[in-house]
Amino acid sequence: MKVAVSYSGGKESALSIYKAVNKGHDPIILITTFNIDADRSHFHGLPEDVLKNASKSLNTPLNLIKTSGEKYEKNFEKALLEAKNQGAEACIFGDIDIEEHLKWCSKRCENVGIEPLFPLWGRSRKSVVHELIDRDFIVNITIVNSKYLSDDFLGQKLTKELADQIAARGADICGENGEYHTFVSDGPIFKQSIDFRFGEKFTKGGYAFLPVLSKK
Repeated sequence: MKVAVSYSGGKESALSIYKAVNKGHDPIILITTFNIDADRSHFHGLPEDVLKNASKSLNTPLNLIKTSGEKYEKNFEKALLEAKNQGAEACIFGDIDIEEHLKWCSKRCENVGIEPLFPLWGRSRKSVVHELIDRDFIVNITIVNSKYLSDDFLGQKLTKELADQIAARGADICGENGEYHTFVSDGPIFKQSIDFRFGEKFTKGGYAFLPVLSKK
């Protein structure tokens, strides 16, 4: 069936697209929420040009929802309705096991009359990380919660060895509690690798960031 994708640019988002496509679903639109105050995507902090390059590589149009936090929910539903009007019967989400996320995503879909799909739901977090690596996705760490991980992790490519190091620090191996965020630049769902570069590290609000920028 034709589906929309809640797309963050991170690892679970990429793997959920891969799993959905392998089940015969056809992604027709990427939905990404964009923080108008920070001029970057919510949660993963990606700039608009990088997201557009990702859209091109995924061969799927991008609906960039430029929104403030207080209008986030309303604008997300508006984007889902637009996707429905374009033929989408469902929306793909990359959530694994957090019930609060499941309920929020399901409610947004229910309100506009489409089906929520969770290709990764119920998987072990370790198995999600390992499948990403085994399927040759290129995943780099771009944000860390400084309570759990030092900024030495920033920029590193996610491997099984690195995932074990993350877990050894007391952080969730998949970063599901916000211990770290990632950017996926290549893998089996991409037509070509996304060209990007890293900016300068900075810290804010207990987190360390390594900005992802388009390669000029």
